Amino acid sequence: MRKWPAVAALLLLLACLPAMATPVNVFPSLGNRLSDSDKAALDKVSAYLDGMRTMQGEFLQIGPQGQTDQGRFYIEKPGKMRFEYAPPDPLLIVSDGTTVFVKNSRLHTIDHYPLVDTPLQLILGDRIDLKRRTEIVGVQHQKNALVIWARSHSSRAQGNISLVFSEPDLELRQWTVVDAQGLSTTTVLRDVQQSASLPESLFAPLTRI
Repeated sequence: MRKWPAVAALLLLLACLPAMATPVNVFPSLGNRLSDSDKAALDKVSAYLDGMRTMQGEFLQIGPQGQTDQGRFYIEKPGKMRFEYAPPDPLLIVSDGTTVFVKNSRLHTIDHYPLVDTPLQLILGDRIDLKRRTEIVGVQHQKNALVIWARSHSSRAQGNISLVFSEPDLELRQWTVVDAQGLSTTTVLRDVQQSASLPESLFAPLTRI
């Protein structure tokens, strides 16, 4: 459960920022005052996320104290994902399209959450229009990158999320989750492949320890 905020960020397939993590108390607060340029950028990202149907690759996760974990991920829209942490990490995270399961083989536990209660819908949804999402609080162009900030309103995943996309060739690269205590966890995607056929068994609900 300690890594749930990081997962919630992600996988927003699939999401998603190491050096770009922003403390909670200085996150942008644009309200409804998005500029025309911001709206155009959000339309561009929305179109990219809508066109992204499947994705797989490797991930590197960097924790608040600099600790690292890695593994493989699989995403199939709408709503399905799988994050396999490499040993000795005991975590396996699976979404079957409606429910997110978090399995800890060391503690012999399986926790589950409704997908709609997580920020994952921002990227795993079937039809995405980010400029209409109240969670979006900031857009910024950095060198070869487009950064989108979102604030979580879920009671299960308090905190803020930064999503980083490469530019000019738009591609989701990484995300950072900053929790309610101001601690940041970054997930970096590597060796990403899209439009691959994925077996449904990857996203089967987790029912056995």
